Amino acid sequence: MSSTRNTAFPASDTALRVEPLARPLPARQAAASILQGFDRHYALFRYSAQRAKALFEAGDWRGMQQLSRERIDYYDQRVRECASALASRLARQGGDADPSPHWQAIKQEFVALLDEHSQPECAETFFNSVSCRVLRREYFNNACLFVRPAVATEYLEGQRPAFRAYYPTRTGLRATLRRMLGDFGLAAPFEDLPRDVRLLARAAVGLLRQALPKGHGPRLGQDCQVHVHATLFFRNKGAYLVGRLVNQGAIHPFCIPLLRLPSGQIHVDALLHGQDALSRVFSFARTYFLVDMEAPSATVRFLATLLPRKPLAELYTMIGLQKQGKTLFYRDFLQHLAHSGDQFETAAGIPGMVMFVFTLPSYPYVFKIIRDRIEKDRMSAAIVRRKYQQVKLHDRAGRMADTWEYSQVALPRHRFSDALLQALRTHIPSQLEEQGDTLVFRHVYIERRMTPLNIYLWQAGPQARAAALAEYGDAIRELAATNLFPGDMLFKNFGVTRLGRVVFYDYDEIQSMAEMNFRHIPEAPDDDAEMSAETWYATGPNDVFPEEFEHFLFSDPALREPFAAKHAELLRPEWWRDCQARIARGGIADIFPYDPGIRFPSHTSSTGDGLAQQR
Repeated sequence: MSSTRNTAFPASDTALRVEPLARPLPARQAAASILQGFDRHYALFRYSAQRAKALFEAGDWRGMQQLSRERIDYYDQRVRECASALASRLARQGGDADPSPHWQAIKQEFVALLDEHSQPECAETFFNSVSCRVLRREYFNNACLFVRPAVATEYLEGQRPAFRAYYPTRTGLRATLRRMLGDFGLAAPFEDLPRDVRLLARAAVGLLRQALPKGHGPRLGQDCQVHVHATLFFRNKGAYLVGRLVNQGAIHPFCIPLLRLPSGQIHVDALLHGQDALSRVFSFARTYFLVDMEAPSATVRFLATLLPRKPLAELYTMIGLQKQGKTLFYRDFLQHLAHSGDQFETAAGIPGMVMFVFTLPSYPYVFKIIRDRIEKDRMSAAIVRRKYQQVKLHDRAGRMADTWEYSQVALPRHRFSDALLQALRTHIPSQLEEQGDTLVFRHVYIERRMTPLNIYLWQAGPQARAAALAEYGDAIRELAATNLFPGDMLFKNFGVTRLGRVVFYDYDEIQSMAEMNFRHIPEAPDDDAEMSAETWYATGPNDVFPEEFEHFLFSDPALREPFAAKHAELLRPEWWRDCQARIARGGIADIFPYDPGIRFPSHTSSTGDGLAQQR
């Protein structure tokens, strides 16, 4: 990526055209106006997390879903408001003169205003978004933007620390756990707090026994501390206590999910520990958390000690600050490009009919661009964008990859082979602009790279293949339980993550379950009709015949048999109709980011939605 003029910092959306007025707004006033816009945004962002706590206590799961959807749009709404307010007052000196010097002055004044601010990194990203909306594309450039952070956040804290510390060697493990749970001040009683504390203590001892060398026993050293994030992480129907046990110099990350039962009581559901377990909780395929943070950089620093393999960009995204995640991804990618030499290449797998996908082998992400000529009937670029936005707002249930959406992405021409460049010119000419040594892509989706399921199944041995097919069935079940029908269920549209999870990533044909008509295949009137390549029955646009899955997806017995061993009912319309009926009754699925086998017992095992509990 280049730092020359016309190279946009892609933490923004399409630039807003602004008509010049008589005189420019003084730089300090403009900077203050932008910061006020950000402060309004972040106040609403924090209020959402505070509302999430009340919704969890009340068991208002529909309200929680609605809040999660609404919050995603908060940022763009505040950017539009701020840009509109500036547009009514800001002008370019000399009419068509270059406004860059004035915006550089605004940027300097903005930095001065961030002294003692608790969210400076997010405020800088907000500044970028506003400036890219206000300036015409020929004028916004990296000198007017925060390409690198201007304010350090390494040791930034709010008025209250991001985490609380407990000392189990002083008070005892059970007393520590009891106090730790009580300090969150939930306005609902625990179902059986002594039992939950006893189960947690037993599981914690097991954690230590696994972590320490053989023969040492589950000992707590004199330096033993338990650090817990000061506020809970809310998502869907769960609240998550996130922390770390520091013992004898080692950090043991853990997470404690809390559930609200139909009785209105709180139940400790499990103790999750280890980086892999927490990675599933903070997966890129799950809905963003609602968590109250005065200084988000302190929260991210804390999470980074628990999940050191996760990029900071993904951690910011998972706590709901996806625009800051975009900014950090861009910075990380610039750094990677400067220190690597490999070339972009077409992504592995069967080429899609809707997206052209390429990747950089040394970087674990793919770049997806809508083709100019979409090879699917009744499909357009506008529909594809709408589907991707639908997924962004939906409960992804750990089964749909999140994407970062960028505009005006500039990449160095020399990192593209002649063959790939020719393919880009052929398939996405309207999305490509060639500017000397730079290629500018007008609209790009970026997401985590996964192994396409069809390739994984072809390469895997029998045991791994069976596990992946079981995961594939689980993914379909969980998507359906959240009221989404994948549409095209071919293996090439699913990927396998590092942890072996199967995730869906082709969204152009998704529809709600309520729209679908799941049918049996009618009996053929005669043998000739049954042997014919043509169907002998009429079909509607939303008709689905699950019995056909067996023929189109599992013609190979090596695939059909392990799938049918666990998911045979998915090949019959009755299961799908039952799922539709449960959704119509208003049920919200219990889909937890951990295995059911580790759950603690409860006097009341169901959360009351009538749906089968799944992972």
